[in-house]
Amino acid sequence: MSAIFLLVGVSLTVAAGFLVAFIWSVKNGQYDDNYTPSIRMLFDDPVKNPDQSANTKK
Repeated sequence: MSAIFLLVGVSLTVAAGFLVAFIWSVKNGQYDDNYTPSIRMLFDDPVKNPDQSANTKK
């Protein structure tokens, strides 16, 4: 029976840790921009200037 109390205490501690991490991430702006990351793969990469890459290979 004491194992149940121990497991409940441990699970509540872990749950509180995840709740604190979630609140911290929301306050630091992790979920502010939900649109741009989903369409970022549709944009082309910027074109590299061939003159600059030729000068760096020499």
